[in-house]
Amino acid sequence: MPQNGTPSNISDSRYVDMPGQDTEHKTCLRQHIRDTAAVFCCCRMNIRVRSRARVYGRGTMPRRAVDIFREIVYNRERNRAEMRNRREEIPLSFHIGTIEVSTPLALGPMAGVTDLPFRLLCKEQGAGLLYTEMVSAKGVMYRNPNTAELIATEPVEQPIGLQLFGADPEIMGEQAKVLEEKPFAFFDVNMGCPVPKVVNNGEGSSLMKDPKLVYDIVYAMVRAQSKPVTVKIRRGFGGVESAAEVAKAAEDAGASMVAVHGRFREEYYSGHSDWGCIRRVKEAVTIPVIGSGDVTCAEDAAAMMRETGCDGVMIARAARGNPWIFAQCGAYLSDGTVLPKPDDGELCKMVLRHARMACDFKGEFIAMKEMRSHVAWYFAGRPGSAGLRRAANEIATYEGLEKLIGEWLEAPRFAAKGRGD
Repeated sequence: MPQNGTPSNISDSRYVDMPGQDTEHKTCLRQHIRDTAAVFCCCRMNIRVRSRARVYGRGTMPRRAVDIFREIVYNRERNRAEMRNRREEIPLSFHIGTIEVSTPLALGPMAGVTDLPFRLLCKEQGAGLLYTEMVSAKGVMYRNPNTAELIATEPVEQPIGLQLFGADPEIMGEQAKVLEEKPFAFFDVNMGCPVPKVVNNGEGSSLMKDPKLVYDIVYAMVRAQSKPVTVKIRRGFGGVESAAEVAKAAEDAGASMVAVHGRFREEYYSGHSDWGCIRRVKEAVTIPVIGSGDVTCAEDAAAMMRETGCDGVMIARAARGNPWIFAQCGAYLSDGTVLPKPDDGELCKMVLRHARMACDFKGEFIAMKEMRSHVAWYFAGRPGSAGLRRAANEIATYEGLEKLIGEWLEAPRFAAKGRGD
């Protein structure tokens, strides 16, 4: 092996400077493939040597196998060094108007998921920016009794935005004024919701078809009150990309930030998020841009920020049952630390704490019905998850859930039926 530590029979250009290695998620995938192939190769060669020991004498691990493992270690350390250098270029804070967001990680608003208890858990794990579940501007105007629960917040959540949806500039402006005294740091306009009952009213992602209307809505809200206004958009509608145009219209109207999900409305959450769309939006505006879509781990968050130049990352579906993702992403973006996944004990403690908080906030009957979905998300991929999920659907009390999880933790009685789910 040469003095620089490179294996003598391995080419740098083949393993280190290979095409596509400028993106971290591709690097990790290629590295995983190489490692897996190398281990298989080494094991196979070792078996051959041992099987022929009677003929050739007592065998040892072949030289080629040793070189492969040395190559893995060398290139992995070199890749990590390069990634650490690139992380230094990633901004770790940004501003929404005069509001500082100290961590570039946002919890995306999800109807029926990101209620107060779940937001608090994500905040504790390091989420830097929070949103309420989306609230209808007309619901506020007509004093819908369900609105009070949706807009409930705690001081520790700051900075948190109230997300409104609607398509009437006058109503949006008026209701922003009504809610101005509430303890929100900013207002956000939902222009990304793809569900038919919202889109058919000309709201949500339907607004992606009309940049002029987007301008009018944002302008009315900015003029009506003093807090910053942001927008959450998609790539476009009907296969027509309009994200950059809509983002520019929002900025011209006075918006202070834009969050972009890289899928068309018709894609909902299928397929792959187009990060190139996020980059094009970032190039079109001067206000902060938050990227959203296909961020499922810390490496994805770092890769998105480097590839698109966005100021922050929004995590939504990947946070369901996994509030730890914010701590993992924060540590990785900060200094490259890779935090381990929670063990079974930590997982169970989090689920039960979530359930207690939900019971205190909504009452046991409603909370336990909603916790059924959360239990499925928390235990997804764990041994016995299918059996646990079926049993949880029959639980109506906190004590019943506590007993069920305790039994799973001590002796996973569902493992035989649910292993591998």
